[in-house]
Amino acid sequence: MDRCVVAVDGPSGSGKSTVSRRLAAALGARYLDTGAMYRAVTWAVLQAGIDPGDAEAVAKVAADAQLSSGTDPAHPTIRLDGVAVETEIRGPEVTGVVSAVAAVPAVRRLLVDQQREIIAAADRIVVEGRDIGTVVAPDARLKIYLTASADARAHRRSSEAATDLDATAVDLARRDRLDSTRATDPLVKAPDAVELDTTGMTVDEVVARLRALLDGAA
Repeated sequence: MDRCVVAVDGPSGSGKSTVSRRLAAALGARYLDTGAMYRAVTWAVLQAGIDPGDAEAVAKVAADAQLSSGTDPAHPTIRLDGVAVETEIRGPEVTGVVSAVAAVPAVRRLLVDQQREIIAAADRIVVEGRDIGTVVAPDARLKIYLTASADARAHRRSSEAATDLDATAVDLARRDRLDSTRATDPLVKAPDAVELDTTGMTVDEVVARLRALLDGAA
């Protein structure tokens, strides 16, 4: 396969991460989790004692942060100022405020530039996030918008994080609202993206469907 970028967007719990990693491995491609980059900046903001609602201070922390994203789908990594933070960025403290940090326009501009550099350096890469097909890689060979029922998404995320199901459902609804209504690069389906509802589908079934779509887009 020649140079190929696959953009995978969708809300939390739709299966983006698992499917994207599995697809990248099947294609012998790289994998980029853009959400981890926003989470790493959020972790830096919290560590600095900055109010996530202070856009100017958040932007400064983001500008000073040194991020490094490992793109091996078998072992994706994220380092902040040389320190691995894969575990720290998945905690409830970061999850609770990452949407606010990701809504800061200066943060988005900075990280989109970094994401585009990573994509440009790869021959083949699967990129997942919330604005990949619309902003980060609008020329991707294949654009996918994954979704699932609210109930399925809450069950998946609750199982992954070992959290209360009802509380998880409430938090997902909150994040959906924030991500889809932010002024800069909101979560929306690209006009030319293929929407796939993963409710009731296994990971293998979703990956097989995406590979078939990719073959058709070649």
